[in-house]
This record gives sequence, structure tokens and C-alpha cells, in this order.
Amino acid sequence: MTVANIRKTWLDEYKSKVVSAEEAVRQIHSDQSIYVHSNAAAPVPLIDALVARAGELKNVEIYHILTMGPAKYTEKEFKDSFHVHALFIGANVRQAVNEGRASYTPMFLSEIPTLFLSGKRPLDVCLIQVSPPDQHGYCSFGVSVDCTLAARKAAKIVIAEVNKQMPRTLGRSFVHVSRLDYIVETDRPIPEHISKPPDEVSLAIGKNVASLVDDGATLQMGIGEIPDAVLRCLMDKKDLGIHSEMFSDGVLDLVEAGIVTNDKKSVLPGKIAVSFVMGSKRLYDFVDNNPLIEFQTSDYINDPAIIAQNNKMTAINSALQVDLSGQICADSVGEQLYSGFGGQVDFIRGAARSTHGRPIIALPSTAKNGSVSRLVTHLSRGSGVVTSRGDVHYVVTEYGIADLWGKDLKARAKALISIAHPDFRETLEKEAAGVPWL
Repeated sequence: MTVANIRKTWLDEYKSKVVSAEEAVRQIHSDQSIYVHSNAAAPVPLIDALVARAGELKNVEIYHILTMGPAKYTEKEFKDSFHVHALFIGANVRQAVNEGRASYTPMFLSEIPTLFLSGKRPLDVCLIQVSPPDQHGYCSFGVSVDCTLAARKAAKIVIAEVNKQMPRTLGRSFVHVSRLDYIVETDRPIPEHISKPPDEVSLAIGKNVASLVDDGATLQMGIGEIPDAVLRCLMDKKDLGIHSEMFSDGVLDLVEAGIVTNDKKSVLPGKIAVSFVMGSKRLYDFVDNNPLIEFQTSDYINDPAIIAQNNKMTAINSALQVDLSGQICADSVGEQLYSGFGGQVDFIRGAARSTHGRPIIALPSTAKNGSVSRLVTHLSRGSGVVTSRGDVHYVVTEYGIADLWGKDLKARAKALISIAHPDFRETLEKEAAGVPWL
């Protein structure tokens, strides 16, 4: 068969599957379970069409990690139609989770693909957003591969938004037209996440974290003021690499300056390894068809055994609270659920097992305009432990670095109090004196 005939075969199949969003979501029925593509790849037209059918549906279970954009299916009027199982809590589902109209499933990001592939959580329908097919009939998952490739494989029916503006990303990022059951064509911008410039506190934290980053290190970081501040403070480093569940715009300046070369990496040398990106159009244009960027699934990128193979693996994560024994709360504020496990534990453990690796927790010393200390004698009532005291090595604030690894509880408390805000150190010392083991 000639190349022209092969193209005609898949193109004919593609055309036969093109329908409207309204027609596509008619395949979803009451009591079914569906997966929604994550982050900036959330297929909003499909979601809107599904919500429009709410009056016809009962008990539809919706699974996803973080998604950008509205999550109308969590509104009170739809509580009998849809129930969300958030594998990571974003701002768009936070209220519903805390009011009991949605559920939170705490899981390591590295294990979520197995949740679907094993059949532990069967999926009837997968809603995804992909790039237009290439000459061979392959669409790309674009800005988010993460857990979605596994969900696509596990689902009985796959409904795809094919968006002309979705970047074509490389790596383990492809699905053939023959694997899609229904196709909805769109032409709309990918949602952007624009971080605000780091403030003085974040920049001070960034400088402290940067002092722990060696030349030739491989980095993992998230999104927000502190990761952006850290990246700004790395301009004097050499031969850095990226192996991270995600990255945003801050990495681009380091690539363009020749700081990030990926030459010293052990895993996928020469490549930035990632499972999703979220940021500006500049970022999305950068990853489009770029051989430098290797998109992989979360069970690969976040596998601690894979992470540990990188020499000088430096994992930079954040927290909401840290108690004086070193326990890290990162998914809740007291009894209010806030985010999720994500990849924090995956990378903290992977970096700890890396040769010359450095697992780092970085956070401001206070919250609520300086009125509350984030370093506390005991975690707030209801707060959950995401990273155990046994996993923690470095804790960094704007006031310094506490190296906890190998220290007993009393030494840990002393080290953590030394990097607390000065307004709270005396109180923390008095509280610690009342706890015999601190």
C-alpha cells in the first residue's frame, strides 16, 4: 500500500468520526464513569456539552487531576447528575470537595495511571483534547500527557476534541485516529496561566534554594512564585537538566541562556523530561514539535526509581505547614482540603536516593500577611501529612536552610525554629519546651 493510500485510509476514518460536541456526549449515560483530560488540556467544549445534558443524567462519576477552566459539573444544581472524584484538588473543585459534593482521593501522581490500567477504577468514557493528526494519522496529547494516556487506554469509549491550536508535543504523546471513537473539531486558544512576579520573600527563598543547586544538577519544580524565584536565581549555574512532572515559563529563560543543557542527566540525556506544561502562549509555542522536550506519562516521570537514576537530582517542592518534627502538610489547611499529593513524595523520595541528590521543601515562613507562622509546633487540627518526617531533608524559608536529615527531634526543632519568622521564634521555643520529645 502506498503512502497516499495509507493517508486516505486513516483520513476517511477520521472524517467518519467527526461529530458535534452535543452528539459526541450522547454516548455518556447515567451511572457511568468518565475521565477528563487534565490541566490546560481540559476539553471545555465537551465538558460544556456534557453539563448541558445534566437533566438527563444521574450518578455520572467524573475523575480527573487538576483542570484549568470552569468545572460547572460541581455546581449544587447538578449534584444528582455528577459526582467528581478529584485526584488533585484545583481551585475549580475546592469548594465542592469541602462541602461534600465532590470527593478527594489522595494518591501519588506516579500511581494514578495504574489506578485506571489495573481496572481498580473502571472507566466507561475518556474525554480528551489533542492536536490535529499528522501525515500518519497520529494526534498528540499536547500540553498534558500525565495520566491521560493510561485513561485513554482503559476507557471503553474515547471522545476527542481535536483543537487546531493544541501543540504537537513529542515523546510518549501520541494516539492514532483509529483509537478515537468520536471527534469534535475546534480552533481555540489553550488556556494560559500567567504567574505574577516573585515578591521579596519569594526571591529570598529562591536565593537560599539556589545555594543548594550544584552545577550539573537535574531539577524538578512546580509552578508559582517560589519556583519562578528559584529559577531566576540560577543564572550563574552550569549544565542544569530538567526531569519534572511539569514546568512553566521560568525554564525558558534558562534554556535560552544556555544554563539548562540537559547534558549531565542520566535519564533521557539531552532532553527536558516532563509529563505536562502549563503557562503562557510563549511556553506552548516553545514545546510545539520541539525535539528538546520529551513528554512522558506520570508513572514514568514520577517513578522514584527512575528519578533516582539522575545524578544530583534536586527536587524543589512546597508546603502549607511544617511541624517542628519535620512533618509536611501540603494538601490541606486544617480541616479544609486544598490541593493534593501530586508528585511531591515521588520526587522527594527519588531525589533522596539519587547520588548527591537534594530533596527540598521551600515555603514562606508566614501566612495571612505575616500573622500566622507556617512553622508550627503541631500541625493544625485536621491537617494531613503528605511527606513524612522520615522523608524530609532540607526545609527552606526566606530566613535560611534547615538540614533535618539524620537529626533527632530536638535538633530538628531547633533547626526549624532558626528559620521561622523572628516574630514567632520565642513562642515556638516555649511551645517546644513543653513537649518532652522536642
